[in-house]
Amino acid sequence: MVREESADAHADDEQAHVGLVGTGQCSDERAHDPTLLVGSAPVPDCYKGNVDGESRFRRRVKLVTSLVSYRRADFTIAVVGATVFAFGTVASSWVLRWVIDNVIIERFDSGSIDAKAAVAGIAIFVLVAVVRAAGVIVRRTWAGKAQWGIAEDLSGEAIDAVVRQPVPWHRRQSTGDLMTRVGVDVEAAVQVVAPLPFSTGVVLMLLIASGGLIAADVQLGVLATLVFPLIMSLNLVYQKRADRWYDLAQAELAKLSSAAHESFEAVTVVKAFGAEAREASRLSEIAFRVRSARVQAIRVRSLFETLLDVVPNVASVLIVLLGSYRVADGAMTVGDLASFIYIFALLVFPLRIIGYAFSEMPRSQAGFDRVKQLVREPVEADPRDRLRNVPGDVVLEEVTIEQGDGRVVLSDVSCRFPSGALTAVVGPTGSGKTTLLHALAGLLAPSRGLISGPLGDSAIVFQEPFLLSGSIRENIALGRPIDDSMMSKGISVAQAEFVLDLPGGLDAVVGERGVGLSGGQRQRIALARAIVGSPHVLLLDDTTSALDPSTEAAVLEGLRRSLGDTTIIAVSSRPSLVANADWVIFIDDGRIVDRGRHEEIAARTEAYSLLMSTYESDRS
Repeated sequence: MVREESADAHADDEQAHVGLVGTGQCSDERAHDPTLLVGSAPVPDCYKGNVDGESRFRRRVKLVTSLVSYRRADFTIAVVGATVFAFGTVASSWVLRWVIDNVIIERFDSGSIDAKAAVAGIAIFVLVAVVRAAGVIVRRTWAGKAQWGIAEDLSGEAIDAVVRQPVPWHRRQSTGDLMTRVGVDVEAAVQVVAPLPFSTGVVLMLLIASGGLIAADVQLGVLATLVFPLIMSLNLVYQKRADRWYDLAQAELAKLSSAAHESFEAVTVVKAFGAEAREASRLSEIAFRVRSARVQAIRVRSLFETLLDVVPNVASVLIVLLGSYRVADGAMTVGDLASFIYIFALLVFPLRIIGYAFSEMPRSQAGFDRVKQLVREPVEADPRDRLRNVPGDVVLEEVTIEQGDGRVVLSDVSCRFPSGALTAVVGPTGSGKTTLLHALAGLLAPSRGLISGPLGDSAIVFQEPFLLSGSIRENIALGRPIDDSMMSKGISVAQAEFVLDLPGGLDAVVGERGVGLSGGQRQRIALARAIVGSPHVLLLDDTTSALDPSTEAAVLEGLRRSLGDTTIIAVSSRPSLVANADWVIFIDDGRIVDRGRHEEIAARTEAYSLLMSTYESDRS
């Protein structure tokens, strides 16, 4: 398995970020014009619907069933709790009616209270209240477990999907977009989960209560039950209008995360060139688009929630007025009316919960779709699978590597790196040296040709080393079972003994990317990381560029002494390293111009001699 220091630290060979196909990236120019997201402006076409011929209702059903499938047991227990609450709520209305008709009204009729009936009524009412409370506790506890358990599972799926992809795929993605999908989109996707069990219980409550309401009085029952389809109709209109804005908001949020990540990573460049105002303006423009899309969604939602308040309240007033006439006419008792009003009043809040669940659907759908688009992204072929892992020399046979735009970076390269030898790869800027090294590490796949050798056990150190936020020990071991003797060997060979003098020694914590350490210190820690496992093949990408000549000489001596059987392939612009190499390969414009000993190539190849003279003058 190739041991990589980091593939993210190499922008030199990266293609422009392309982003996931079909994951909310909008090519409609209107999507990037913030002025069109203000007021009642139309949504760009690429964010309209996003249904792909599938009805909105079916998408919602799929969303719910897909989410529930992750934690079915927890969700089922939450639904049971909600069902207990629903039955308890309906039962409490029956108890109330019985108490009013048989205790309170009886008191007015007979002038005395039946103590046993009163005590029984109160006891039953308390019992029902306890049962309802138990249902609420069960429902809330297990709904929370289901919600955040699903979030954990979705995040795991998304992370696994990202990790499975090879390096070329990662180089085409926006880091900020991936971070948004794994974090923000997952959180959005599960927002609908918590109210779902209660909504399920409420539906059952509505069915039972509706039958009871109609049985108590047909006219009032019909009036009360008409509220439910009216709310459902309002919800359909709401979701149709809200879907597009939530889709747009999630996509723009991903762009903001990507832009912010890029700006923070390049903070030294931004500061050095005084580009703070430009970066602030760029981020502000994207943030404005996020705000505008969310404001539009909130406007639609606020109107829906207002109507959700108004409809039940108007219905309650009508029920009281009509019910009073029904009692006066003798069509129903006071207990019937009180029970009717009580149960309808109890249903108003659950109806709001259903409305809340409905209002969360568009946002959850947008987040869930974006996560699943990442999860379903086809796994690309890993360039490492193209390497022929055999013992002996490292051999390239007619290897050609093309960029995505068709530009040839390496052309018909055939060469051999002798086993156990130090081979230097030399060439002018842009000649294809780093590309060659990345191909040997399995980070790039050749368009044509074959690469063979003991590359299944290789390690690579890049010119710009990447250190993780953690201890020195963790950065060197990188999760491998490295004992103290192996650690000491790697540190010694890499001339990284300075880490032992840091406060905490190997357990000293370095910041992200090794902030606080010099370039040479980071290079030596990265070199120690590659050495500790004694790889068969060690790939160095100008790894000693930040070291002084004496430290570089000590590192080379240590490599030869401790890794005598390791094949070392080093891209370098350091004349001292090249002169001490066993073999040199001179590459220019993606082709091998010459190979042999340093002195031999310098004597017969003018371009090589001039290049080395330039290196010498740069160092002097």
